[in-house]
Amino acid sequence: MCRPRARGRGLQADRAARPGRLHGRGGHDPRAARDRAEPAVRAVRLEGRDDRRVPRAGIGAARHDNGSPLAKDNNGFISRVKPDGAVENLKFIEGGRNGIVLNAPKGLALAGDTLWVADIDVVRAFNAKTGAAIDSVSLSKLGAVFLNDLVVAPTGAIYITDTGIRFDDVGNVLHPGPDRIFRIAPDRTVTVAVRGDTLGRPNGIALDPVGKRFVIVEFGGRSILAWKPGDRAPSVIAKGPGGFDGVVVAGGKILVSSWTDSTVSSYETGQEVKLITGIAGPADIGYDAKRNRVLIPVFPGNRVEVWQLP
Repeated sequence: MCRPRARGRGLQADRAARPGRLHGRGGHDPRAARDRAEPAVRAVRLEGRDDRRVPRAGIGAARHDNGSPLAKDNNGFISRVKPDGAVENLKFIEGGRNGIVLNAPKGLALAGDTLWVADIDVVRAFNAKTGAAIDSVSLSKLGAVFLNDLVVAPTGAIYITDTGIRFDDVGNVLHPGPDRIFRIAPDRTVTVAVRGDTLGRPNGIALDPVGKRFVIVEFGGRSILAWKPGDRAPSVIAKGPGGFDGVVVAGGKILVSSWTDSTVSSYETGQEVKLITGIAGPADIGYDAKRNRVLIPVFPGNRVEVWQLP
């Protein structure tokens, strides 16, 4: 174990230097240094509540629901950021401006130059270069409750998790359900791809191109799941601390963030390796394949941290 050391200056650089302890495959194993993550250039504080970051061609995006995660108040926005976390445009896409409707954006997925956004019970599409609105697909008639994360398959179909949660007047989490994964076909037809308690309040979803499957993490359970279109239910491929939020597949490894133990961990062949600890409220992580970095929105801190993977 060791404390991370900042390797560069920038906004909130001191916070990047002390987000928590690092672990390799063993607490005092001298080989652990090769397995640990290290802080990259900076952490950046943003307005609103960050919950997603998707890197692409040196540019990323962070979403902000800017209030209640279920309020249809049209004040959500999406920031455009650089690889080191520096903000290029804080309100690159903003609800209520230029005819854009954006309430409480959560998961983001990029397909070509189209940025798809989960927004309560609607999936919206924007031009990733200009921020202009392109399309929207409502899932309200199918009873969508809390659209959370989404991913675009090679076929062009979009798969979206519905965590099935609401909040009472004092902020307690309720779970009326149902737990589902929706599918939006290229012709914009919407169907329920899979549903049921075996999804465990599904949160993050990612495509595993090698396994030709989707990896889904439970917020309400402790399982990491695998699911293929056509399967009636997902299968459990690993167990962890639970309270999972984000998931990405990076170089054959499954990276997962957990609210339960404030970590980002790697899972290979079902075994957990803690890469980063002490990150309170790690939300829906992203992965920068070009630089081999994991990007962690820190929900309570209104910031995004950038970590270099081994």
